[in-house]
Amino acid sequence: MEGLGPAAEGAGTTRPLRGWQRGLGSLLSASLAGYALYWVLFIVQPQIYRVSFLLIALVLTFLYFPARRRDLRRPEVRPLDWALIAGAVAALSWPLVDFDRFVYRAAEPQLLDLVFGGVAILLVLEATRRTVGWVLPITALAFLAYAWLGQIFDSIGLSLIAHRGYGLDRLIGTLYITLEGLFGVPLDVAATYIILFTIYGAVLEASGAARFFIDWALAASGRSAAAPGRSVTLAGFLLGTVSGSGVATTVMLGSVAWPLLRRAGYAADTAGAMLSSAGIGALLSPPTLGAAAFLIAEFLQISYLQVLVMATVPTVLYYLSIFVMIESDARRAAPVEGSGEGAPARLGELTRKYWYHFTSLIAIAVFMIVGMSAFRAVFWAMLLAVGLGYLRPETALTPRRLFNVLGTGGRDVLGVAATTATAGIIVGVVTLTGLGLKLAGVIVALSGGTLFLTVAYSAIAVWLLGLAVPVTASYIIAAVMIAPALVTSGVPDYAAHMFIFYYAVLSEVSPPTALSPFAAAALTGGNPFRTMLLTWKYTLPAFVVPFVFTLSDAGAGLLLRGSRVEGAVAAVMAAAGITAIAAAVGGGTRRRSSGVERVALGTAGVLMLFITGPLALAGMGLVMVVLVLHFARRSASRGVRTES
Repeated sequence: MEGLGPAAEGAGTTRPLRGWQRGLGSLLSASLAGYALYWVLFIVQPQIYRVSFLLIALVLTFLYFPARRRDLRRPEVRPLDWALIAGAVAALSWPLVDFDRFVYRAAEPQLLDLVFGGVAILLVLEATRRTVGWVLPITALAFLAYAWLGQIFDSIGLSLIAHRGYGLDRLIGTLYITLEGLFGVPLDVAATYIILFTIYGAVLEASGAARFFIDWALAASGRSAAAPGRSVTLAGFLLGTVSGSGVATTVMLGSVAWPLLRRAGYAADTAGAMLSSAGIGALLSPPTLGAAAFLIAEFLQISYLQVLVMATVPTVLYYLSIFVMIESDARRAAPVEGSGEGAPARLGELTRKYWYHFTSLIAIAVFMIVGMSAFRAVFWAMLLAVGLGYLRPETALTPRRLFNVLGTGGRDVLGVAATTATAGIIVGVVTLTGLGLKLAGVIVALSGGTLFLTVAYSAIAVWLLGLAVPVTASYIIAAVMIAPALVTSGVPDYAAHMFIFYYAVLSEVSPPTALSPFAAAALTGGNPFRTMLLTWKYTLPAFVVPFVFTLSDAGAGLLLRGSRVEGAVAAVMAAAGITAIAAAVGGGTRRRSSGVERVALGTAGVLMLFITGPLALAGMGLVMVVLVLHFARRSASRGVRTES
């Protein structure tokens, strides 16, 4: 659900199955989606559901993802793949066959438990390697080695993280038999929240909603010089509300919007940066967000609606930052005026014809507000979208198309299923060894008890972690290893988890593994490295936001957890601060800003992010001074041109 490659979920493409193998893959994919829908309506014991879900997911992974990239064009499933499929069936059928006695043997597993448990762990690691690359499986193996060889750390001077060590029987018993490892919270989230939203996204895409969102955004953005950039930003948000994938949104958006940006006169690198920065916002955009957001609800034991509410203002600030940056670039670079004429249809006509595509998005929020669980809310919204699709023949999901949609939804979750199962291994080791609390103590000790340094070190740790592993995995690891440090330093638990989530997303735009900019550069023909740096520039102002809601009680109002007045004040001040910072980084307001004006705007923006108090007021005053001087200089230059 979170894109391709080592920095996001679901990496790579699948092999083109043919004949009966294609039919088998389609049937199993649709069955996996159907099983998830069945789970919403009927009771299935958690351990049985998670084990059987992972079983089907592993079989599909070995069907669709070859062992080597160069085999992607070969449609046939190799003997090795069939052997791995057989191993997955055996290893994950064993807990179901002997379930009543199996669940009580975690402390003293039998020989078959150890054999099948070891096979299951290795198969999950291989499935993860095939879908998201080597880094996460190697990380999981390093954690397993740490759990096994814990005593040696004392002898090499790392007594702070040393422990007594655990044998294979204890490790496999924990990771395979209990709900603390492979079948823990991460996989549970993939098998419930994530697959339901991937099916929902597939429904909207197949019914034409995704294309409608892009067309509607293009038509709504006007015909000014900055209109194409506005269109991309708005379309990225609309697509992101149902996608939850940075790379997928970037590619989908780019295929339609790149020709418009090219006609408007934007360079390939700049256009790619616009596309990828707008696409990455999908990971932050309600109601779907990225996969990690579903985990926040489980870790904090709160409703998913509360997570959506907390994400609302940060999402608006993210897109506000991009919007201001794009406006600044448009005014300075002055692309072709009137480029909005490429909009495919008038806004009124599009709205009149396809208004119903917005209905299910609104319905999800309404259903949760009236008390429905997120699972049932997305289920009924999905049915609503299918039913409304019949209002026009071209958007109707006939039984055959609906079967294909279920297949797409089932396949889209494969990378996330493998990733979360592997992340479960890491979480199990961290819990078993107490590593999370030990590392939290290290961070707090290094910061000397200073809150700002604790937050800064945590941000760097999450960011570096996100460069190596997918967003979902980096959030899971950080949630058990870094969140305790933030909470110990006085940050509320909800703010700590939102902070980690936000910085895990930052890895999607950060060198050297920024997959969304690379995907955008492939579409536009731009230079991947320059596209990546420009994307970083567009998104950088928004990533001071997590510091706002972790460093002060007033800033925590951005997460809308306090009173309405506090939330409104925090949102307005943060929006003003982000706008000032974005204008400073972008280098323009109504015209190109001077160096002094840019420094002053950036300083003022940072001061306003204190939300309340004398520093925030000083920031507001500084902005007013800069604006007066800027417009005075602009008027003076106009007068000089008139006289000449």
